[in-house]
Amino acid sequence: MFDLIPSIWLIDGKCVRLKRGDFTTQEVISNNPLEIAQAFEDHGIRWLHLVDLDGARRGEPKNYHILEAIAGYTNLKVDFTGGVSTDGDVLKCFEFGAFSITAASVAALFPERFSQWIMSYGREKIYMAADTNPADHKIKVRGWTKKTEIDLFDHIEYFYDRGLKYMKCSDVTRDGVMEGPNFELYQEIIDKFPNIRLAASGGVRNIDDFKRLKDMGVTAVVFGRAYFEGIISLKDLDKFMAEHGQE
Repeated sequence: MFDLIPSIWLIDGKCVRLKRGDFTTQEVISNNPLEIAQAFEDHGIRWLHLVDLDGARRGEPKNYHILEAIAGYTNLKVDFTGGVSTDGDVLKCFEFGAFSITAASVAALFPERFSQWIMSYGREKIYMAADTNPADHKIKVRGWTKKTEIDLFDHIEYFYDRGLKYMKCSDVTRDGVMEGPNFELYQEIIDKFPNIRLAASGGVRNIDDFKRLKDMGVTAVVFGRAYFEGIISLKDLDKFMAEHGQE
């Protein structure tokens, strides 16, 4: 199965979009993230990737109220990310309705803690984001504002060996600019880690990109700008899901 996962990025409770993760390019799309989420649900979408950019920058989630609203007024499985750093953060995310959490910074900076989360909360609930610039394959954290010296493939292998099942990978140079996904990067991850369930993120232009990612063996695609700019429509999503289905 192949999942289409729309992404809503939050700053100050508003739905925004950025280019290449650069906060100076911020544009407000909507003051009502719940309304956007409900529109996706009305068209058969099952998942939502909810990104708390305030939390990512500050190191602790800030937009719990949006998570609570979407979880309370839709049946979407909400994957929440952005600043989830402590066990208390994880528990609050689940308390406010998250189906799963995705962590990037804590996995890179506190690997033993993240490994313990996988064991404690379960591999169906704890996902990892491994976001990188393919020029050097180094992991970027804190909403992509901080570069580490951690190699992407070493990073994945460490947690793969410790039970990681789900991960999202973004080529940060392509995020929000619709230049096409980094198919070569995703193919390399799939080849090296055949049992990982990989969500590709960044650069999606159209439904053909969905099809190519699915055919490669990627198990989900996270998309945003192409939808919010009207290049991918709700009707396009309807058609793709009718032809391919999703979990």
